[in-house]
Amino acid sequence: MTVFNDVLPSYQVPKCPLGWQTLAITEWQWQDLPSLPPFVLADGSSLAKQQTQVRVCYSSKHLYVRFDCQDDDIWGTYQKRDDPIYDEEAVEVFIAAGDETPTRYLEFEVSPFGVLFNCVITNPSLHSHESYDVDETWNAEGLEWFARVHPEQQRWWAILVIPWGAIGGCHESWRANFYRIERSQKSGTEFSCWSATLAESFHVPARFGTLRLG
Repeated sequence: MTVFNDVLPSYQVPKCPLGWQTLAITEWQWQDLPSLPPFVLADGSSLAKQQTQVRVCYSSKHLYVRFDCQDDDIWGTYQKRDDPIYDEEAVEVFIAAGDETPTRYLEFEVSPFGVLFNCVITNPSLHSHESYDVDETWNAEGLEWFARVHPEQQRWWAILVIPWGAIGGCHESWRANFYRIERSQKSGTEFSCWSATLAESFHVPARFGTLRLG
């Protein structure tokens, strides 16, 4: 059963609730925010078996993203920033300012054990992943990230706190996609996302959805 919908998703991002910023971000009541729809497999063929919930909000200074991941086999070996966690398990954000399909976008990844990877992608092909350049020397200034594993509950979560100043300022709209790389020895590998890319790669900017600040 296919779940693919040709209409690109759009989401109105709510403001960070009053009072939250006086608390540590790990204490926020994220469940009070609506979540994006369930993740689909990248090829659009079905919903992901290992589901991911994404919640997003913003303030005048930051974009906040939380992933909550079902996972029957949580693992990871990398320990250093910008290690290739995309070869293991990770959640990812690709984002670029404006409404147009971007040829340049920013990538943020976090592993279950709190390893960060960030880079700048240049992808002029737009509709494919045949040729793109990766600048791994770039680091987002002021970026914060958190992750925690709950093996007894077969779940983990990750949070990204992305400063607007590190990604070009606070714009009214953004092209973006959210992803999950799941490599389970129990249930197999899944590449899932908010907006199906219809490809073996996540690097298909023409399939990015739109985030609009509320």
